[in-house]
Amino acid sequence: MAYEKEKEIAIAAVQAAATVCEKVRAEMVPEAIEKSDKSPVTVADFGAQAIVCKMIKDAFPNDPIVGEEDADDLKTPEMASRLAQVTNYVKVVLPDATDEQIPGWIDQGNGDVSPRYWTLDPIDGTKGFLRGDQYAVALAMVEDGDIKVGVLGCPALKLGDRSGILFVAIRGGGAMMMNMDGSNPEKISVTSSSDIPNFRFVESVAHGDQDLHARIAQAAGITTDSIRMDSQAKYGAVASGNAVLYLRLPSAKYPNYREKIWDHAAGVLVIEEAGGKVTDMHGKTLDFSKEPRFVDTQGVIVSNGEIHDKVLAALAN
Repeated sequence: MAYEKEKEIAIAAVQAAATVCEKVRAEMVPEAIEKSDKSPVTVADFGAQAIVCKMIKDAFPNDPIVGEEDADDLKTPEMASRLAQVTNYVKVVLPDATDEQIPGWIDQGNGDVSPRYWTLDPIDGTKGFLRGDQYAVALAMVEDGDIKVGVLGCPALKLGDRSGILFVAIRGGGAMMMNMDGSNPEKISVTSSSDIPNFRFVESVAHGDQDLHARIAQAAGITTDSIRMDSQAKYGAVASGNAVLYLRLPSAKYPNYREKIWDHAAGVLVIEEAGGKVTDMHGKTLDFSKEPRFVDTQGVIVSNGEIHDKVLAALAN
């Protein structure tokens, strides 16, 4: 199948990044919570981006990477101790890493949207990461505006008997979920309205207008209590049939806000290959061919496909 090498490298990169993120969280987060200090997410963000960019560039040197982070702050003398921390964590999976190399690896993620590129969110779900809850390492490869490979690493996600889940999709090849180490792969698909326990809404822990969400869910026929989690793990919940709807709508405070491509690309492909549907709030396909932020689309609607038109109609009223 096409893109097999891309898939293999993406899986390995996300696994390596997640290993470092989990180590950072285990060792630094309890102290950070006590001090209201977000330094662990900084260390994990930088470390994860450095690892993924290094591994992608080694395998595909001509592919630009559009990532969330840059190393400008990390290059200052005041951040020398933080850089050393990042390097030490990166060494867990890349033992030969040095302080001199790390900023350059991170900045390999400052590429442009191109005919073929990768997009990376090294830690999607900062609050969940710091709270000891959900976050995701999200990586996707886009070619001619179409997402071809998507990998979501969700180390804290529990679904059924699984704890720590990797979602993987190739365009035209379906979607899979597996354990974080790659074991026990299983093909996944969205569920239907007849699956009452899972015919539910999955929403963010802190973001969004919950009253509006409740109205839209009701219009779609959803009566089962919603579940809440941070990050693109919500895409995984819908793709695996554990929910049927996720909304990311603009707030009244920021009506012109445009979503970032790295917050959605990997999840979009996993959903679509699992049989679901993703559009903006007006039914337009998300455009990954232009800018790091969606230019002509607003909001994101993720569904099992079956209820998508009902959701769009409710939003239009």
